[in-house]
Amino acid sequence: MAEHPKRNAPCHCGSNKKYKNCCIDKDRSTIISKAGITGLILLFLVGAWFLVTAISGEDSTQSCPTGTTWSASHQHCH
Repeated sequence: MAEHPKRNAPCHCGSNKKYKNCCIDKDRSTIISKAGITGLILLFLVGAWFLVTAISGEDSTQSCPTGTTWSASHQHCH
């Protein structure tokens, strides 16, 4: 990925303006938009994972120390 010019450097779009007076806001909003979309996708995936694990209700993956058993109602070993 190409680096953005410094704030006072000529803008990369060829407008003969300083970067800070031309495309800096557009470039920042593009980066923020991409980060927001990525965040929403990750949030959706984590939510889907929690939903699937809640629906499946599998407690067999819990490992308790010897002599104790898993209590589904209390969510810990007794």
